[in-house]
Amino acid sequence: MQKIKVAVLRGGPSSEYEVSLKTGKSVLDSLPPGFVPTDVFITRSGEWLSDGAAADPHAVVGKTDVVFNALHGEYGEDGKVQQLLDALQARYTGSGALASAVAMNKVMAKELFMSAGLKTPVFKVFKWLDVRHDTVRKIFTTFPMPAVVKPNGSGSSVGVSIVRTMKEINHAMAKAFEHADTVVIEEFIEGAEATCGVIEDFRGEKLYALPLVEIRKPAGKTFFDYEAKYGGGTEEICPGNFSKKASEAIADAAKRAHRALGLRHYSRSDFIIHPKRGVYILETNTLPGLTKESLLPKSLAAVGVSLPQFLEHIIGLAMRRK
Repeated sequence: MQKIKVAVLRGGPSSEYEVSLKTGKSVLDSLPPGFVPTDVFITRSGEWLSDGAAADPHAVVGKTDVVFNALHGEYGEDGKVQQLLDALQARYTGSGALASAVAMNKVMAKELFMSAGLKTPVFKVFKWLDVRHDTVRKIFTTFPMPAVVKPNGSGSSVGVSIVRTMKEINHAMAKAFEHADTVVIEEFIEGAEATCGVIEDFRGEKLYALPLVEIRKPAGKTFFDYEAKYGGGTEEICPGNFSKKASEAIADAAKRAHRALGLRHYSRSDFIIHPKRGVYILETNTLPGLTKESLLPKSLAAVGVSLPQFLEHIIGLAMRRK
């Protein structure tokens, strides 16, 4: 049987560069027999290197059967690399250009969540050009505190802050504007944190919901930030300790979010479960991390699915496109 040639994209001009390198290495190390991998490293400046040598994207695609997109954040997860791969008529894993761009845009994603009947925290949007000297005071006096300040287009909790005072709002907005020209301020929902991955056409289901991961933050952390995600110390329990009703509601919401955003192959959605108000969706990740610290592999392991088995399935979905 002829082996399938897989180009694994990792790195890229993103604030999540380091995590992407780890995800890409995990994919390269875990591809099962029958696949021939090529390590395609994209530098912070956007240069493509194939097995260490400078390469043109067209040449990379021409030598492979399928591209495994192991990028995160800007360029890799916002639709830009997908546009390039579409122009090159490449098969690739993960969602398409438009769906990726929409999911990465927190405001557009929230609007689609609400149209699908999902609850999401109350929010306001601010553009850099709209911010005046009295903006922070208006936020503090009109928006419920504490609140979450985040860039409109980034992942892995990059640039995200919890604020309670005017001084904190001012600092948090400056920090968020370093990563995007639009900032979202949303209601902080207190409750248990959970994440739920979904996989297409798996185990006889059109959309298969993986077991929930319950996230218990390290002491002193108010939310699951970048350091908590990748620095260790966070307790991640799979399957999570949720009631059957809550578990079913979250799994259903993850599937509905995947459909509402028009995603493809797989995704992972994050939730807060308020003890009285129920389940709130925070965001959906179109290319969840696949490192040893990542959440999706923990869910896969809980149902007896190895990372090589998962990769084979996802690559198979991508190969169907032509």
